[in-house]
Amino acid sequence: MLHKPAEQSGKDPAAKFKTALGVKMFIGYALFYAGFIGINLISPLMMEKEAFMGMNLAVTYGFGLIVFALILAVIYNQLCNNKEAELAGSDETKAE
Repeated sequence: MLHKPAEQSGKDPAAKFKTALGVKMFIGYALFYAGFIGINLISPLMMEKEAFMGMNLAVTYGFGLIVFALILAVIYNQLCNNKEAELAGSDETKAE
């Protein structure tokens, strides 16, 4: 099998945007997760109550955490791709 050489990477012009967006999304997810931990600390019996389709709150919240993380990942990817395309478009117009 033939392998191509690794592509050279340069400075990422969208790095600041990606970092700021990632930090904001992390804080949002951390707050959502803190709610899960808070319920377990303050009222653990509440986690036993039925919440959705016969599942208790612990399972429902747990699945919610997973789904929320996946949704955030898709949004992050889309916003970063849009920003990279925007900056690539502005770089091409500057080069002309």
